[in-house]
Amino acid sequence: MLWKLVSAAIKDNNSLIKAKFSRKDSCRNYDIEAAIIKVTSHDNYVIDRRNAQIVFSWIRASSISLRPFVWALSKRVEKTRSWVVALKGLMLMHGVLRCKVPAVQNMGRLPFDFSDFTDGHSKLSKTWGFNAFLRDYYAFLDKRAALSYDQHNQKAQHRHPLMLQSLLNVQNLQFLLGLLLKVRPLADNMNVGLIIEAMNCVTVEIFDVYSKICNEIAEATAHAEEISLFLDFRSEYYGTPINANELPTVTQILEEDVQQKLERIANGDPDKTCRDIGFVENDKMAKDLTKENLIDAIVGQINKTKVSGLETIITDKWVVFL
Repeated sequence: MLWKLVSAAIKDNNSLIKAKFSRKDSCRNYDIEAAIIKVTSHDNYVIDRRNAQIVFSWIRASSISLRPFVWALSKRVEKTRSWVVALKGLMLMHGVLRCKVPAVQNMGRLPFDFSDFTDGHSKLSKTWGFNAFLRDYYAFLDKRAALSYDQHNQKAQHRHPLMLQSLLNVQNLQFLLGLLLKVRPLADNMNVGLIIEAMNCVTVEIFDVYSKICNEIAEATAHAEEISLFLDFRSEYYGTPINANELPTVTQILEEDVQQKLERIANGDPDKTCRDIGFVENDKMAKDLTKENLIDAIVGQINKTKVSGLETIITDKWVVFL
Protein backbone atom coordinates (compact mmCIF):
# COMPACT_ATOMS: atom_id res chain seq x y z
CA MET A 1 0.00 0.00 0.00
CA LEU A 2 2.79 2.39 0.92
CA TRP A 3 4.64 1.82 -2.33
CA LYS A 4 1.49 2.75 -4.28
CA LEU A 5 1.26 6.08 -2.47
CA VAL A 6 4.93 6.79 -3.09
CA SER A 7 4.64 5.82 -6.75
CA ALA A 8 1.58 8.05 -7.18
CA ALA A 9 3.36 11.00 -5.56
CA ILE A 10 6.34 10.53 -7.87
CA LYS A 11 4.07 10.49 -10.94
CA ASP A 12 2.37 13.71 -9.92
CA ASN A 13 5.67 15.41 -9.12
CA ASN A 14 7.12 14.38 -12.50
CA SER A 15 4.06 15.82 -14.23
CA LEU A 16 4.59 19.14 -12.46
CA ILE A 17 8.25 19.23 -13.49
CA LYS A 18 7.42 18.45 -17.12
CA ALA A 19 4.76 21.16 -17.16
CA LYS A 20 7.19 23.73 -15.78
CA PHE A 21 9.91 23.09 -18.34
CA SER A 22 7.75 22.34 -21.37
CA ARG A 23 7.71 24.60 -24.39
CA LYS A 24 5.39 27.57 -23.93
CA ASP A 25 2.65 28.29 -26.45
CA SER A 26 -0.83 29.82 -26.63
CA CYS A 27 -2.49 26.59 -25.48
CA ARG A 28 -0.58 26.41 -22.24
CA ASN A 29 -0.73 28.25 -18.96
CA TYR A 30 1.57 26.82 -16.33
CA ASP A 31 -0.45 28.11 -13.38
CA ILE A 32 -3.61 26.46 -14.67
CA GLU A 33 -1.77 23.30 -15.68
CA ALA A 34 -0.09 22.98 -12.28
CA ALA A 35 -3.39 23.53 -10.47
CA ILE A 36 -5.04 20.83 -12.59
CA ILE A 37 -2.26 18.34 -11.85
CA LYS A 38 -2.60 18.99 -8.13
CA VAL A 39 -6.40 18.73 -8.19
CA THR A 40 -6.28 15.46 -10.15
CA SER A 41 -3.56 13.83 -8.08
CA HIS A 42 -3.38 10.04 -7.74
CA ASP A 43 -4.01 10.23 -3.99
CA ASN A 44 -7.57 9.08 -3.34
CA TYR A 45 -7.37 10.36 0.24
CA VAL A 46 -6.78 14.00 -0.73
CA ILE A 47 -9.22 16.42 -2.36
CA ASP A 48 -7.45 19.67 -3.24
CA ARG A 49 -10.23 22.24 -3.03
CA ARG A 50 -7.86 25.21 -2.93
CA ASN A 51 -6.40 24.52 -6.36
CA ALA A 52 -9.85 23.68 -7.69
CA GLN A 53 -10.98 27.15 -6.67
CA ILE A 54 -7.90 28.58 -8.38
CA VAL A 55 -9.01 26.94 -11.62
CA PHE A 56 -12.56 28.25 -11.23
CA SER A 57 -11.21 31.75 -10.58
CA TRP A 58 -9.14 31.65 -13.78
CA ILE A 59 -12.17 30.53 -15.80
CA ARG A 60 -14.46 33.20 -14.33
CA ALA A 61 -11.85 35.94 -14.73
CA SER A 62 -11.28 35.49 -18.45
CA SER A 63 -12.64 33.31 -21.25
CA ILE A 64 -9.07 33.12 -22.57
CA SER A 65 -8.31 30.71 -19.72
CA LEU A 66 -10.73 28.11 -21.06
CA ARG A 67 -8.47 26.97 -23.90
CA PRO A 68 -5.42 26.16 -21.73
CA PHE A 69 -7.74 24.56 -19.17
CA VAL A 70 -9.29 22.25 -21.77
CA TRP A 71 -5.88 21.40 -23.21
CA ALA A 72 -4.29 20.66 -19.83
CA LEU A 73 -7.20 18.64 -18.44
CA SER A 74 -7.56 16.60 -21.63
CA LYS A 75 -3.86 15.83 -21.67
CA ARG A 76 -4.01 14.85 -18.01
CA VAL A 77 -6.98 12.47 -18.12
CA GLU A 78 -7.37 11.11 -21.64
CA LYS A 79 -4.69 8.44 -21.22
CA THR A 80 -5.00 7.78 -17.50
CA ARG A 81 -5.80 4.30 -16.24
CA SER A 82 -6.46 5.48 -12.69
CA TRP A 83 -10.08 5.82 -11.60
CA VAL A 84 -8.94 8.35 -8.99
CA VAL A 85 -7.40 10.73 -11.55
CA ALA A 86 -10.32 10.23 -13.93
CA LEU A 87 -12.96 10.92 -11.28
CA LYS A 88 -11.16 14.00 -10.01
CA GLY A 89 -10.98 15.23 -13.59
CA LEU A 90 -14.73 14.78 -14.02
CA MET A 91 -15.46 16.57 -10.77
CA LEU A 92 -13.24 19.46 -11.82
CA MET A 93 -14.99 19.65 -15.18
CA HIS A 94 -18.34 19.56 -13.37
CA GLY A 95 -17.30 22.57 -11.33
CA VAL A 96 -16.23 24.46 -14.46
CA LEU A 97 -19.57 23.71 -16.15
CA ARG A 98 -21.33 25.22 -13.15
CA CYS A 99 -19.35 28.47 -13.43
CA LYS A 100 -21.98 29.71 -15.92
CA VAL A 101 -19.43 31.44 -18.12
CA PRO A 102 -20.58 32.01 -21.75
CA ALA A 103 -17.37 30.54 -23.14
CA VAL A 104 -17.95 27.36 -21.13
CA GLN A 105 -21.58 27.13 -22.27
CA ASN A 106 -20.36 27.36 -25.86
CA MET A 107 -17.74 24.65 -25.37
CA GLY A 108 -19.88 21.74 -26.56
CA ARG A 109 -19.22 18.15 -25.61
CA LEU A 110 -16.42 17.19 -23.24
CA PRO A 111 -12.95 17.15 -24.83
CA PHE A 112 -12.24 13.59 -23.67
CA ASP A 113 -14.07 10.27 -23.70
CA PHE A 114 -14.67 8.06 -20.66
CA SER A 115 -17.55 6.07 -22.15
CA ASP A 116 -15.52 2.85 -21.96
CA PHE A 117 -13.16 3.75 -19.11
CA THR A 118 -11.51 0.87 -17.25
CA ASP A 119 -9.09 1.20 -14.35
CA GLY A 120 -5.77 -0.45 -15.11
CA HIS A 121 -4.14 -0.47 -11.69
CA SER A 122 -6.25 -3.06 -9.87
CA LYS A 123 -8.20 -6.21 -10.62
CA LEU A 124 -11.53 -5.80 -12.37
CA SER A 125 -13.26 -7.54 -9.47
CA LYS A 126 -12.22 -4.61 -7.26
CA THR A 127 -12.76 -1.73 -9.68
CA TRP A 128 -15.86 -2.63 -11.72
CA GLY A 129 -18.06 -0.44 -9.51
CA PHE A 130 -15.74 2.54 -9.92
CA ASN A 131 -15.61 1.98 -13.68
CA ALA A 132 -19.40 1.98 -13.92
CA PHE A 133 -19.66 5.07 -11.72
CA LEU A 134 -17.18 6.94 -13.91
CA ARG A 135 -18.93 6.01 -17.13
CA ASP A 136 -22.34 7.11 -15.84
CA TYR A 137 -20.94 10.35 -14.43
CA TYR A 138 -19.19 11.06 -17.72
CA ALA A 139 -22.38 10.34 -19.71
CA PHE A 140 -24.27 12.93 -17.67
CA LEU A 141 -21.58 15.62 -17.90
CA ASP A 142 -21.08 15.08 -21.63
CA LYS A 143 -24.81 15.42 -22.28
CA ARG A 144 -25.06 18.41 -19.96
CA ALA A 145 -22.29 20.19 -21.85
CA ALA A 146 -23.86 19.36 -25.22
CA LEU A 147 -27.30 20.62 -24.16
CA SER A 148 -25.77 23.78 -22.74
CA TYR A 149 -24.13 24.42 -26.10
CA ASP A 150 -27.41 23.84 -27.98
CA GLN A 151 -29.40 26.11 -25.67
CA HIS A 152 -26.77 28.84 -25.88
CA ASN A 153 -26.92 28.83 -29.69
CA GLN A 154 -30.72 28.61 -29.81
CA LYS A 155 -31.04 31.68 -27.61
CA ALA A 156 -28.58 33.57 -29.78
CA GLN A 157 -30.36 32.63 -33.02
CA HIS A 158 -33.95 32.73 -31.66
CA ARG A 159 -34.39 29.38 -33.36
CA HIS A 160 -37.64 28.34 -31.62
CA PRO A 161 -40.72 30.17 -30.31
CA LEU A 162 -40.69 30.68 -26.55
CA MET A 163 -43.41 28.11 -25.85
CA LEU A 164 -41.71 25.43 -27.96
CA GLN A 165 -38.37 26.24 -26.38
CA SER A 166 -39.91 25.83 -22.94
CA LEU A 167 -41.22 22.38 -23.86
CA LEU A 168 -37.84 21.38 -25.26
CA ASN A 169 -36.18 22.53 -22.06
CA VAL A 170 -38.46 20.34 -19.96
CA GLN A 171 -37.74 17.36 -22.19
CA ASN A 172 -34.00 17.94 -21.94
CA LEU A 173 -34.18 18.36 -18.17
CA GLN A 174 -36.04 15.08 -17.83
CA PHE A 175 -33.39 13.34 -19.90
CA LEU A 176 -30.61 14.84 -17.79
CA LEU A 177 -32.40 13.72 -14.67
CA GLY A 178 -32.50 10.18 -15.95
CA LEU A 179 -28.74 10.24 -16.51
CA LEU A 180 -28.10 11.83 -13.13
CA LEU A 181 -30.02 9.24 -11.19
CA LYS A 182 -27.92 6.47 -12.66
CA VAL A 183 -24.77 7.92 -11.11
CA ARG A 184 -24.53 5.91 -7.91
CA PRO A 185 -22.21 3.46 -6.16
CA LEU A 186 -22.94 -0.14 -7.09
CA ALA A 187 -20.19 -2.05 -5.30
CA ASP A 188 -19.67 -2.63 -1.58
CA ASN A 189 -16.13 -1.22 -1.61
CA MET A 190 -17.11 2.27 -2.77
CA ASN A 191 -17.66 3.85 0.64
CA VAL A 192 -14.64 6.11 0.21
CA GLY A 193 -14.22 9.86 0.57
CA LEU A 194 -13.77 10.61 -3.12
CA ILE A 195 -16.97 8.82 -4.10
CA ILE A 196 -18.85 10.57 -1.29
CA GLU A 197 -17.61 13.92 -2.59
CA ALA A 198 -18.69 13.04 -6.12
CA MET A 199 -22.12 12.05 -4.80
CA ASN A 200 -22.37 15.46 -3.14
CA CYS A 201 -21.81 17.05 -6.56
CA VAL A 202 -24.46 14.81 -8.09
CA THR A 203 -26.91 15.59 -5.28
CA VAL A 204 -26.56 19.34 -5.82
CA GLU A 205 -27.15 18.83 -9.54
CA ILE A 206 -30.26 16.73 -8.87
CA PHE A 207 -31.82 19.51 -6.81
CA ASP A 208 -30.83 22.02 -9.49
CA VAL A 209 -32.50 20.04 -12.28
CA TYR A 210 -35.59 19.36 -10.16
CA SER A 211 -35.84 23.03 -9.30
CA LYS A 212 -35.79 23.98 -12.98
CA ILE A 213 -38.47 21.40 -13.77
CA CYS A 214 -40.61 22.79 -10.93
CA ASN A 215 -40.25 26.29 -12.30
CA GLU A 216 -41.51 25.10 -15.68
CA ILE A 217 -44.44 23.31 -14.02
CA ALA A 218 -45.27 26.39 -11.95
CA GLU A 219 -45.17 28.54 -15.07
CA ALA A 220 -47.60 26.19 -16.83
CA THR A 221 -49.86 26.33 -13.77
CA ALA A 222 -49.78 30.13 -13.83
CA HIS A 223 -50.78 30.14 -17.51
CA ALA A 224 -53.72 27.82 -16.78
CA GLU A 225 -54.94 30.13 -14.02
CA GLU A 226 -54.63 33.15 -16.32
CA ILE A 227 -56.65 31.39 -19.03
CA SER A 228 -59.38 30.48 -16.55
CA LEU A 229 -59.58 34.08 -15.31
CA PHE A 230 -59.73 35.36 -18.89
CA LEU A 231 -62.62 33.02 -19.76
CA ASP A 232 -64.47 34.02 -16.60
CA PHE A 233 -63.98 37.67 -17.52
CA ARG A 234 -65.21 37.07 -21.05
CA SER A 235 -68.33 35.22 -19.84
CA GLU A 236 -69.14 37.89 -17.26
CA TYR A 237 -68.98 40.83 -19.67
CA TYR A 238 -69.99 39.31 -23.00
CA GLY A 239 -71.93 36.21 -22.09
CA THR A 240 -71.28 32.62 -23.02
CA PRO A 241 -69.77 32.16 -26.51
CA ILE A 242 -72.03 30.58 -29.12
CA ASN A 243 -69.61 27.70 -29.63
CA ALA A 244 -68.78 27.34 -25.91
CA ASN A 245 -69.29 23.58 -26.09
CA GLU A 246 -66.37 23.34 -28.48
CA LEU A 247 -63.93 25.10 -26.17
CA PRO A 248 -61.34 22.80 -24.60
CA THR A 249 -61.32 22.34 -20.85
CA VAL A 250 -58.54 24.20 -19.08
CA THR A 251 -56.80 21.62 -16.91
CA GLN A 252 -54.63 22.96 -14.13
CA ILE A 253 -51.68 21.08 -12.68
CA LEU A 254 -52.53 20.30 -9.07
CA GLU A 255 -49.96 20.05 -6.32
CA GLU A 256 -51.30 16.59 -5.43
CA ASP A 257 -50.71 15.41 -9.00
CA VAL A 258 -47.13 16.66 -8.93
CA GLN A 259 -46.43 14.96 -5.61
CA GLN A 260 -48.00 11.71 -6.82
CA LYS A 261 -45.87 11.77 -9.95
CA LEU A 262 -42.70 12.43 -7.98
CA GLU A 263 -43.56 9.52 -5.69
CA ARG A 264 -44.01 7.23 -8.69
CA ILE A 265 -40.63 8.27 -10.04
CA ALA A 266 -38.95 7.84 -6.66
CA ASN A 267 -40.49 4.39 -6.27
CA GLY A 268 -39.06 3.27 -9.58
CA ASP A 269 -42.00 3.39 -12.00
CA PRO A 270 -40.76 1.41 -15.05
CA ASP A 271 -42.62 3.71 -17.43
CA LYS A 272 -40.58 6.71 -16.41
CA THR A 273 -37.29 7.94 -17.78
CA CYS A 274 -35.81 8.00 -14.29
CA ARG A 275 -36.40 4.34 -13.49
CA ASP A 276 -32.96 3.77 -12.00
CA ILE A 277 -33.38 5.93 -8.92
CA GLY A 278 -31.68 5.20 -5.65
CA PHE A 279 -28.42 5.53 -3.86
CA VAL A 280 -26.47 3.06 -1.80
CA GLU A 281 -27.89 3.20 1.71
CA ASN A 282 -25.16 4.87 3.68
CA ASP A 283 -25.56 7.61 6.24
CA LYS A 284 -22.43 9.33 5.02
CA MET A 285 -23.42 9.34 1.34
CA ALA A 286 -25.97 12.00 0.41
CA LYS A 287 -27.72 11.36 3.74
CA ASP A 288 -30.12 14.25 3.29
CA LEU A 289 -31.33 13.11 -0.13
CA THR A 290 -33.99 10.59 0.91
CA LYS A 291 -36.97 10.07 -1.37
CA GLU A 292 -39.32 11.74 1.10
CA ASN A 293 -37.06 14.76 1.60
CA LEU A 294 -36.61 15.18 -2.13
CA ILE A 295 -40.35 15.05 -2.83
CA ASP A 296 -41.12 17.47 0.02
CA ALA A 297 -38.41 19.85 -1.20
CA ILE A 298 -39.75 19.89 -4.75
CA VAL A 299 -43.39 20.34 -3.74
CA GLY A 300 -42.27 23.08 -1.36
CA GLN A 301 -40.40 24.72 -4.21
CA ILE A 302 -43.56 24.71 -6.33
CA ASN A 303 -45.45 26.46 -3.54
CA LYS A 304 -42.62 28.96 -3.14
CA THR A 305 -42.57 29.58 -6.87
CA LYS A 306 -46.29 30.36 -6.94
CA VAL A 307 -45.85 33.01 -4.26
CA SER A 308 -42.53 34.57 -5.13
CA GLY A 309 -42.74 34.62 -8.89
CA LEU A 310 -40.78 31.75 -10.35
CA GLU A 311 -37.59 32.11 -8.34
CA THR A 312 -35.21 29.22 -7.76
CA ILE A 313 -33.64 27.85 -4.60
CA ILE A 314 -30.39 26.92 -6.34
CA THR A 315 -27.64 29.54 -6.05
CA ASP A 316 -24.26 30.06 -7.62
CA LYS A 317 -22.70 29.47 -4.20
CA TRP A 318 -23.52 25.78 -4.37
CA VAL A 319 -20.17 24.64 -5.70
CA VAL A 320 -19.14 21.45 -3.95
CA PHE A 321 -15.62 20.03 -4.70
CA LEU A 322 -15.27 20.53 -6.69
